Amino acid sequence: MMGNLAIRAATAADLDRITEIYADAVTHGTASYELEPPSRAEMGDRFDSLARGGFPYLVAEREGVVLGYAYAGPFRPRPAYRFTVEDSVYVAPEAKGQGIGRLLMLALIEAARLAGFRQIVAVIGDGHADSASVRLHERLGFRHAGRLEGSGYKHGRWLDTVFMQLPLNGGAEVPPDPESLPERRFRGKLDS
Repeated sequence: MMGNLAIRAATAADLDRITEIYADAVTHGTASYELEPPSRAEMGDRFDSLARGGFPYLVAEREGVVLGYAYAGPFRPRPAYRFTVEDSVYVAPEAKGQGIGRLLMLALIEAARLAGFRQIVAVIGDGHADSASVRLHERLGFRHAGRLEGSGYKHGRWLDTVFMQLPLNGGAEVPPDPESLPERRFRGKLDS
């Protein structure tokens, strides 16, 4: 049931629900390699850091209830990586299988494209071929870019990490856009 589903920018008011959704994923799932759910305060700090950087952070909401969220954050901290973001998408347990993750990812890809990023990297925990996250990213045009075998240990078993990648805005085929968010942010750091 997709009726009345809205995808919008996340706000601080959504953080209690975002914290709940992520806590369930950490506690019961293998997509996140965290072992203990972060506190609401920690989730707020993470949200604030992404917001300060101008990174897209979205929620899917139906009838006032947040059913999932997605964001793009820095892939790695060193400045040469500034055009590459890593995506994260989580859906509430009661809302899985309804296409919410796909809608969030489509909106996130568009937001990253508009900001001028060149690559989105998915770092998928427990990335086996039947993984819902792997299948979702494949359907959205991400290509497989690597696998780290046995790189995580959670819930009593070894997990592989899969890397997938989607080029945006010409990817590596054209020079950086000086007006893109990553370049403006980079120049701002150089000016200070």
